[in-house]
Amino acid sequence: MLGSCTGGGTTSTPTPTASPSASLPPVATRPAPPGAFELVGHEPLYGRGMNAAIAIGGHYAYIGSRTDASEGHVHPGVLVVDIKDPSQPKVVGEIGPPAEGNPGETSRELRIWPEEDLLMVLNFECDAGHDCSAQPVPPTIRFFDISGEFAAKPALVSTYHPSLVPHEFYLWVDPSKQGRALLFMSTPGQGESLLVVDISGARQGGFREVARWETSFPDPGPDDNLHSVSVSVDGKRAYLAHLSAGFFILDVSSVTKGDTAPRIEIVTPLERRVQWPGVGPHSAVKVPGRDLVLTTDEVYGGSGPGRGCPWGWVRIIDVADESAPQVISEYQVLPYNDASYCDQVSPDRDRDSSFSSHNPTVAGDLAFVSWHSAGLQAFSLQDPFVPDQVAEFIPIPLDSVATEDPLLSSGPDKVVMWSYPIIRDGLIYVVDVRNGLYVLRYDGPGAEDLAPIGFLEGNSNLGDAA
Repeated sequence: MLGSCTGGGTTSTPTPTASPSASLPPVATRPAPPGAFELVGHEPLYGRGMNAAIAIGGHYAYIGSRTDASEGHVHPGVLVVDIKDPSQPKVVGEIGPPAEGNPGETSRELRIWPEEDLLMVLNFECDAGHDCSAQPVPPTIRFFDISGEFAAKPALVSTYHPSLVPHEFYLWVDPSKQGRALLFMSTPGQGESLLVVDISGARQGGFREVARWETSFPDPGPDDNLHSVSVSVDGKRAYLAHLSAGFFILDVSSVTKGDTAPRIEIVTPLERRVQWPGVGPHSAVKVPGRDLVLTTDEVYGGSGPGRGCPWGWVRIIDVADESAPQVISEYQVLPYNDASYCDQVSPDRDRDSSFSSHNPTVAGDLAFVSWHSAGLQAFSLQDPFVPDQVAEFIPIPLDSVATEDPLLSSGPDKVVMWSYPIIRDGLIYVVDVRNGLYVLRYDGPGAEDLAPIGFLEGNSNLGDAA
């Protein structure tokens, strides 16, 4: 048995097998969710811990690292996993030094541009909070050939050196022009919040930074802290998750059309942006075919404002009127996100664990959200005013790993579901920072929406995003 497939959420009690080392205070018994996850396959990734984002192309998955090549960190590069048989995923290679897995840098974000057979890896300076060596490293996005024989042994073909340090990026591939793609990158704390680069010439080492945008808040305004951005499939709108300023929308159609002097314009007046108490939104993704956006809040453990219990959760925002979006509902995982539970939380759990939402992927009326120590959460948006839990998966953690995440798994809870879930051929692929790669099958309300999906992820407009 490798995981618990039901329990928790807004409708049921967490299953104690989720983390044998950490028992929860008793809570009222709630009805079991109507659906469940079946564990199809698991790859522990050498038990290295500190796993990061996943990208999938062909029958391989590529998984980055949240830490660096400091002493004691095993296999710190980008791991290559053969997933031809989803029930038996297996590490078959690693992109190591000098291309990846170097001291001081973390391979945090990965995407694949299938049309060009390119894997892209965002590397930036890794800090002490991720158990890294203290040495300056410039940010890079490295592009690897994964065509044919290179799929199992990716070959570096070019490197982009952005003028600002990206934190995350969204890959937008032009649906109307073959061979054209843009990266929308959040660049917090550098005066300009958003940087857009045309990567169409990536195979030849050609990169053009085509647009920048700075949030102009009234003085005194919030910090420049844009965390994540997503873009509509047609490229007209960008949805911003701004940690300190909230949620709002930009018109980026001039950029995606390829205007010679592209403009980025605010659609949501800043005085009407959506805000709520706490740290603010971490990610924001559009619900396909509906005037809804789903946001997550990521809250780490620790003391002080915006830290620890009740951690962070999901909000559903109505964007029918883009000039005045409105939160219409919330989805919490009980008891973790219930403020009344916090009095029962031990100091080590409050300080060194996180039961927080992180990265979302939405398919039809189903939302799949990695929720740190609360595992993978699935809930229905059929009635967006009452999002309803349909299933969860909480893996039984590995007995030990080479490196615990200092901020997420150094406490009693040893599950940290982290990545954007990827749906491929009806199966769900998701990475746990500590415990590796999981392949799941969802069975429950709305499962019929997943069966025909060839590819879908929350941080690009590829595959079946339309």
